[in-house]
Amino acid sequence: MNEDPENIIKGCVDILNQIINDDTVPKNIRRSAEKAKEVLEKGVESGKDSYAIRAASAISILDEVGNDPNIPLHARTLIWNIVSQLERIPVE
Repeated sequence: MNEDPENIIKGCVDILNQIINDDTVPKNIRRSAEKAKEVLEKGVESGKDSYAIRAASAISILDEVGNDPNIPLHARTLIWNIVSQLERIPVE
């Protein structure tokens, strides 16, 4: 049951938008979520980076954020969910 990588990325971007628009999440975490979102979306226009490269870059950003002691529990759960979804993207 392989899901299309583009659909996985779109789902992750939707969850990142929830975090970005949540005022209970500290600003530095929302900024990192925005950065991860940009990394995931940048390949859509340029087509240069593969899905796996974009996913790995976003995972790197989100892993740092997920370990921040100031992150609310609900946001940490969302971050971990995004990371686990991105890890499903196969390396080409």
